[in-house]
Amino acid sequence: MFQKLVAIEPVSLVPSAEKALYSFAGQVVMYPDVPASDDEIIARIGDADAVLLSYTSRINRYVLECCLNVKYIGMCCSLYSPESANVDIRYANERGITVTGIRDYGDEGVIEYVVSELVRCLHGFGQKPWEGIPREITGLKVGIVGLGKSGGMIADAMKFFGADIAYYARSEKKEAGAKGYRFMPLNELLTWSEVVCCCLNKNTVLLHEAEFKALGNRKILFNTGLSPAWDESSFTRWLEEDNLCFC
Repeated sequence: MFQKLVAIEPVSLVPSAEKALYSFAGQVVMYPDVPASDDEIIARIGDADAVLLSYTSRINRYVLECCLNVKYIGMCCSLYSPESANVDIRYANERGITVTGIRDYGDEGVIEYVVSELVRCLHGFGQKPWEGIPREITGLKVGIVGLGKSGGMIADAMKFFGADIAYYARSEKKEAGAKGYRFMPLNELLTWSEVVCCCLNKNTVLLHEAEFKALGNRKILFNTGLSPAWDESSFTRWLEEDNLCFC
């Protein structure tokens, strides 16, 4: 059990989960706003031995060097790798601080958003149909970049509507192949796809100038991650052509 647990910013816990925190610490402090600086983060942590944060703030080495009591950091957001994390995990590990986060998660609301925007775009609800005449998702070539939990849920939803699914991930997934999803190298996938859904972890950038060149024009791009999956200048040039993006 911890002596003091501090959530340095809003962490979006449901009431039952927030109530459960009191069974893990003698004192619980929940801040309702985002700290403006490292020094404010340090002041909020104080003598706490457990810390919670979301994806907005960063706990870097300087913060940890000033907060010597910290034994545990809970990231209420995705944690895929030390490079993409908003906590200096390597230094935390040197200090013996345990850091946990969400390895893989999905939200049905994300799938609902992708499906609704795609249907609106293809059929022309409130706008001109993307291809000039209404069309269905059936037969649409949909490429998924990042086949984690949310990417898998989007792929399954698109398959339900009859789309042709291919994906790019760090490695080929046996369970995806069993569903009929094809693994492709990234640039090959981008060229093949009519619609691309980027479902990557925070701070993971895969789309640069070469990738947007492979993607080409008259494409629809979705980004469902917590941060852009592309570098801004290349994306801006691509978007100035005849393309659409939803994020």
